[in-house]
Amino acid sequence: MGDELPTFIAAAVQAAPVFMDRDATVEKACDLIARAAAADARLIVFPETWIPTYPWWIASAGVFSGHSYAELWKHAVEVPSAATASLGAAAEAAGAYVVIGINERDLASRGTLYNTLLYFDPAGNILHKHRKLVPTFTERTIWGFGDGSDVQVLDTPLGRLGGLICWEHEVTLAKYALYAQGEQVHCAAWPAYSFQNDHIDFGMRQYAFEGACFAVSACGVRTGALPEEFGGAAVDANGGSAIVGPDGRYLAGPVYDREEILYAEIDLEAAIREKHARDVAGHYARPDVFRLVVNVEPKPAIAFVHADGEDGARVAATTEQVVDRLATVRAYLGSLIDRIEADGDHDANEALAEALASIDMAAAGMWSRE
Repeated sequence: MGDELPTFIAAAVQAAPVFMDRDATVEKACDLIARAAAADARLIVFPETWIPTYPWWIASAGVFSGHSYAELWKHAVEVPSAATASLGAAAEAAGAYVVIGINERDLASRGTLYNTLLYFDPAGNILHKHRKLVPTFTERTIWGFGDGSDVQVLDTPLGRLGGLICWEHEVTLAKYALYAQGEQVHCAAWPAYSFQNDHIDFGMRQYAFEGACFAVSACGVRTGALPEEFGGAAVDANGGSAIVGPDGRYLAGPVYDREEILYAEIDLEAAIREKHARDVAGHYARPDVFRLVVNVEPKPAIAFVHADGEDGARVAATTEQVVDRLATVRAYLGSLIDRIEADGDHDANEALAEALASIDMAAAGMWSRE
């Protein structure tokens, strides 16, 4: 008997957060997770930076508002924190994987925010987080840059899960990095402005078709003006959430102009059938012509070095290498001195002797620093 592939219900949440209120938005998220679980959803996906809001004012004259940024920072989510504990408890009660967009507060600098997609497993644990690689246009006034360390696909009982945020779906190599890791179910998070409707439509269908994978696309929704405190600009974001099959056809949605949870059955065998014709990271690739190199090293702004730790070991190893090279140079200069003495050139001999003494001092200094 052959292997059985998973079949399950996925949910895309299209809803508005409680604007600029982390705790109330977390509570609403927990309620929506419970609703989706009641419909037997085992994967539940929320929109981009849903907690506590997408920073809509960046498309207005208030783009440089320090006040708006500070308020967003105060309601941002630390990982881990009481907010993530509540979300994890909701995921555990639902017995579902939950993927939700947050404004993540940097614990190191205490000043930077990241546009982050946070993953919970059915036991309520934080499974993964992905920071948006390149904030788009004026988003760079709000969020820092992610790195390649979290461009990952997760191996789960539901299949191989991956995710990207908004215009990361236009970063072609980021898409291919997920395809090449065997992504089977893709979680997509969008804000989503109404002018993006067509873009999200063709982008999600293309993603699913190209990768021969399922795409669960969760879009935000908001209409009306922002509070005057945040500039009062009009916002038109009417959603467009959908679930797309590996043949590029809609399984649910798209839905516009209202809050709704969309559901669809995910049958991974359908993805295998599509890959019979095209597996862009397998039989339909040409690695002899094209190759993608992904740098997965974390890029922290600061690293503290301890002599008894891994970084300290690297420093010690580097010190030994330098001293070894100095010893090699010393031996070479010593041989030159012997030859010069034989020729009787005392001036050159003195200069080389001084260079030799300098090398000895440098080597001694390196060893003393260790």
